[in-house]
Amino acid sequence: MTDNIAAQPIDQEWPLWEVFVRTKAGLDHKHCGSLHASDPKMAVQMARDVYTRRQEGSSVWVVRSDQIVASDPTDKAMYFDPAEDKVYRHPTFYKLPPEVDHM
Repeated sequence: MTDNIAAQPIDQEWPLWEVFVRTKAGLDHKHCGSLHASDPKMAVQMARDVYTRRQEGSSVWVVRSDQIVASDPTDKAMYFDPAEDKVYRHPTFYKLPPEVDHM
């Protein structure tokens, strides 16, 4: 009799998901951790169970880690330095109405 568990390849691990939670008082989703799950539905359920145990969340996002596209930190100058010569883009040039004081 052969052991089927031992015959399974080790590299068949569930995909990694990044978890973002919006708190009840918050306006944006914050990255709060990662987890492994077999599919999106399971990832949302596990994220809710792990990261919102005290009912502090109002919304949960999950995204597969391999689907995230990010800039390379070594390309910082290309992405962020050009804005320095456009001071009109700085928020100090705009007056916000009192209704949006949370920004």
